[in-house]
Amino acid sequence: MTTMLDATHDPSLRSWVPGADGHPDFPIQNLPFGIFSPPGGTPRGGVAIGDHILDLPAALEAELFSGAAREAAIAAGANTLNGFMAMGAAPRQALRQRLSAMLAAGSPDRDAAGPCLHRAADCSMHLPARIGDYTDFYVGIHHATNVGRVFRPDDPLLPNYKHVPIGYHGRASSVRVSGTDVRRPSGQLKPRGADAPHFAPCRSLDYELELGVWIGPGNALGDPVPVAEAPSHVAGFCLLNDWSARDIQAWEAQPLGPFLAKNFGTTVSPWVVTPEALAPFRIPQPARPAGDPAPLPHLLDEADQQSGALDLLLEVLIHTPAMRERNMAPHRLALSNARHMYWTVAQILAHHSSNGCNLGPGDLLGTGTLSAPDPAGFGSLLETTRGGREPVELPSGETRRFLEDGDEVILRARAARDGAASIGFGECRARILPAR
Repeated sequence: MTTMLDATHDPSLRSWVPGADGHPDFPIQNLPFGIFSPPGGTPRGGVAIGDHILDLPAALEAELFSGAAREAAIAAGANTLNGFMAMGAAPRQALRQRLSAMLAAGSPDRDAAGPCLHRAADCSMHLPARIGDYTDFYVGIHHATNVGRVFRPDDPLLPNYKHVPIGYHGRASSVRVSGTDVRRPSGQLKPRGADAPHFAPCRSLDYELELGVWIGPGNALGDPVPVAEAPSHVAGFCLLNDWSARDIQAWEAQPLGPFLAKNFGTTVSPWVVTPEALAPFRIPQPARPAGDPAPLPHLLDEADQQSGALDLLLEVLIHTPAMRERNMAPHRLALSNARHMYWTVAQILAHHSSNGCNLGPGDLLGTGTLSAPDPAGFGSLLETTRGGREPVELPSGETRRFLEDGDEVILRARAARDGAASIGFGECRARILPAR
């Protein structure tokens, strides 16, 4: 499935909503979906437009929808997006087209839709969906190589990496929406040279700069999703920070991989950016280096190779307590791009279901850390500090080997190219609390 460009993508399109035109994240060309609570209200579905949220249940009461768009708005206006995600692309596209016409400058619906807007700053955001399962992949090849060099300098990439999208099953119950604090975990640590492990708070807490992928229509148990059909099972995208306790991870990861080092918290941005909104920013999957194996046939589709990657800038920033006290702006730690994925979203979804594993609406996939090839784009402190050996210097005069209590990590994303209106994801942020 290739998402086609239409009138909703027109870069000259303007909105009557104040502040929407030129908004860094949510101009009228974006229109992402999320779950919010207005002041004194209960959770419901909404659409981000500039610095406002369109209340879908209120817009339904105002009789602003009809036909397929109305059916989609009913599902998207519920207190989770699972039902809307399950509907698939056609209803989602019908609703997007109606929303675009409703919110466009000169729309006859302005008077009816205006009272359905809430200031986003006055609202609370919630997880977009009930997450049945969460799987984190490892498809950022530069991150995988850099991490491998820390632990296996002579052979950083394991032999299977270029044949199969590596992933592990995370913990859905600890996924939280942006703005929710993350508590430093405790666990078994075995420092280098120690005779035995001990139990203590993590000392090497890290972030991971990732994209999240929300699953739409699922597949029945035993029925794999072909790679050519995988895009039709994607409901949208978000930013994802898979917090990692590197010292706990180093001790526990053998032989079965991440466990307590990862499942204490994952943060996601609240807005689901649809495949339609990202259509202008599709690019060919970068060619594999000479000598790399071609994907096996069940993971290879020519259309996916031609337009399955995303040109999406990814940024990570830090805001320490000292920086906040001195009214300093957050400091950028890295600027990367989603184009550095070794495997496409379609490939990881097809691989996930290739053994017949069933995915469901609202399931969440993480791409893994998406580092750039250069140090300015490394998506974790493990890489940037070379395992803590080379601390990062901050403009406040502080240094960081890993995260300290009170530090706030902020992820941002921005899609931009000539001939298209730039869109963003909103922030994915959380602050570190001390261990109990």
